[in-house]
Amino acid sequence: MNIPFVDLKTQYRTIEADVNAAIIDVLQRADFVLGREVDKFEEEFADYCNAAYAVGVDSGYSALELILRAYEIGPGDEVITAANTFVATALTISNTGARPVLVDMDPYSYNLDPDKLEAAITPATRAIMPVHLYGQPADMDAITQIARRHGLLVFEDSAQGHGAFYKGRRTGSLGDAAGFSFYPGKNLGAYGDGGAVVTNDPVIADRVRMLRNLGQRAKYDHQIKGYNHRLDTVQAAVLRVKLPHLDHWNAGRRRAAAEYDRLLADLPVISPRVAAGVDHVYHLYVIRVRDRDGLMQHLRQAGVATGIHYPVPIHLQAAYRDLGYKRGDFPITETLADEILSLPMYAELSNDAIAYVVDAITAYVDQSVYEAAAMPQAIA
Repeated sequence: MNIPFVDLKTQYRTIEADVNAAIIDVLQRADFVLGREVDKFEEEFADYCNAAYAVGVDSGYSALELILRAYEIGPGDEVITAANTFVATALTISNTGARPVLVDMDPYSYNLDPDKLEAAITPATRAIMPVHLYGQPADMDAITQIARRHGLLVFEDSAQGHGAFYKGRRTGSLGDAAGFSFYPGKNLGAYGDGGAVVTNDPVIADRVRMLRNLGQRAKYDHQIKGYNHRLDTVQAAVLRVKLPHLDHWNAGRRRAAAEYDRLLADLPVISPRVAAGVDHVYHLYVIRVRDRDGLMQHLRQAGVATGIHYPVPIHLQAAYRDLGYKRGDFPITETLADEILSLPMYAELSNDAIAYVVDAITAYVDQSVYEAAAMPQAIA
């Protein structure tokens, strides 16, 4: 049995006719850049996020970068974010000229630990950028309270958090602005790159619209120095077809996660912990095991595709030596970077496929060459 890490082909077959019709409609109208479908998707996605505005851009990276630029964050400023996120989060900060300041992770949720946040704040801090990692919202109440106490902005990195709820509120509506990615493998994915900025601030929404389109408010009327970060009309058309299915697909992911939880319960692995008041959407299903690399190799031989998100923390990347961090500065992030393993996860994943994955894990645990006692029984 071969179990892919994600299966975009199966999802496409369920919406094939609608997607094809939407793309053909764009081709026939030939409004390929900032066309009608972009406007309509922005309205629908803002409404979905319970926010006033959404601005379509060409990637999740661009969404976060343009938020920072819209708030005029740049050289001399600091933005705090999670040490265990994808490097793009930090790049959006450093490429504005600001400095990323990292905070270690909470070992239960794998999100930024609010208890370690205030120690990272300096007079240069302008904003906090929590990441809704793996599809579980960060502890936004605690983060926002700290931010307000220090007069800081809060920007959600919701590249993995499409449709998740935090205490009854959608991600995208929890801070001053939020950046979403529509990379194909996301819970809401385009058929190429795409992203969106979501905010309730009309001034910021207007500024992001200009920044994404060469600084223009109208053609040849350049109000500010901008960039070329527009969302393609074809991608917006695809996203409009997919958006009404998102909650159903997220429910499928939660069903698959619950099945994993049930079958893994008696094995020496740590399954995802879900915080109280949170509706996890399982962009990734991440377990923790001590002999991660050995298990990963065993699953590969069994036909099970897996991933590591993320094997090298930002502060240990060569690109970020200039931040001055060293090994040992973020011990939880460093420990888990060696122990986390992402199992196959998508809405259409069958219970039979999940059982096959867990049987393969069980077979590895039962091998005489493997020390089950070496695997964690509880989170450190």
